[in-house]
Amino acid sequence: MPTLLRLAWPNILVMLAQASTGLIETWWVSRLGTDALAGMALVFPVVMLMQMVSAGAMGGGISSAVARALGAGRRKEADALVMHAVVVNVALGAFFSIVMLVFGPSIYRALGGTDGELQTALSYSNVVFAGNILLWLMNALASVIRGTGNMLVPAMVICAGVIVLVPLSPFLIFGVGPFPELGVAGAGVALVLFYAAGTAVLLWYILSGRNVARFRLTRLRWPLFRDILAVGAVAAITSLQTNLTIALATALVAGVAGANAVAGYGTGVRLEYLLIPVIFGLGAPLVALVGTNIGAGQKQRALRIALTGGAIAFAISEALGLIAALWPHAWLALFSPDPGVIETGSAYLRIVGPTYGFFGLGMALYFASQGAARLFWPLLSGSLRFMVAIGGGWLALRLTGSLNWLFAALAFGLIVYGVALAAAVRSGAWFVAPGRRYFGARR
Repeated sequence: MPTLLRLAWPNILVMLAQASTGLIETWWVSRLGTDALAGMALVFPVVMLMQMVSAGAMGGGISSAVARALGAGRRKEADALVMHAVVVNVALGAFFSIVMLVFGPSIYRALGGTDGELQTALSYSNVVFAGNILLWLMNALASVIRGTGNMLVPAMVICAGVIVLVPLSPFLIFGVGPFPELGVAGAGVALVLFYAAGTAVLLWYILSGRNVARFRLTRLRWPLFRDILAVGAVAAITSLQTNLTIALATALVAGVAGANAVAGYGTGVRLEYLLIPVIFGLGAPLVALVGTNIGAGQKQRALRIALTGGAIAFAISEALGLIAALWPHAWLALFSPDPGVIETGSAYLRIVGPTYGFFGLGMALYFASQGAARLFWPLLSGSLRFMVAIGGGWLALRLTGSLNWLFAALAFGLIVYGVALAAAVRSGAWFVAPGRRYFGARR
């Protein structure tokens, strides 16, 4: 536990700082009206999907591959993985940029966006996805550094960027001093500038030779791509499940209520999203520690690390969830005084907040499973959550028409997710018989 906490605290700090960028943007955008807040609620699951896949999924695959190579003493392979990580993330960042710039309007309409909220969503989304490659590249470089066990450098770089972003975002939204008034698009411009600065500093750090895994031009090899993708690609499906669950829940809310309810749910669920970077702060050390111990053949120690991290994540998430359930107005009133927004958001937090601990537990074990290169059980647990939350929520709305029963289904889905994954990992599901594989992950 001391080693885990020593590695985790700078990472938790940086993830809180990075998560605060979205909250800061939301707070300023809420000053533009309810339509603007509802439009941000439509875009937020997609933006968070990019952050989760680039940093948590593919980033976890990168960190896991680097950690396992270093744990097994393969230093040249670790160096070669740096270039492969950059290639993977840049290609994926470009792909998602094209998808969202071309199909963004159709996607946001499918999520219930209309009129003013749809225009707000597109104003913000088009700017952010124009610079999406920078986000993916920044997270690739940060993941390489974290894979060596160095959590402090990415933390310092991203925290410094947030300090600059805090004043820059409102300056560009409202046009302060020499800055133009860009409205919602200004929040997107500020975020892209943050990505560009973070990428430049992390790239300099690796190219300077200070990182344990160094950038070297090398022939691209499929086995190294496979080491990253065997973990990252499956983990990306898990990230997609999480964001698709929230996006479809947003669509269900939009289908039975108006923009105020969508804004209320979107504001409430941002607290759930805030848990993801907090747990990622703990999860990145779990990937490195579990991966290094798996690479060194220390299986039982890897399992103890995973369960310890899961217990810490449960405690942190449950505490935040209970606070939100007891005092939801304190959170929601930061973003909107509208009674409809506060009513829907309060109902969500009172019902779902007390189950946040299970979400934190599942997320921590998902990261630990990345380090072990065993992603079957996180994928299965995420699928169970999706079916319970969205399938059960849709049925509840059909039968009752009440958002409270939808929120109850979302809460039960979180419980199923955490309990199922914890039971699987605790039973030794990582350590299958020799020769067996889970989704291409090598023994």
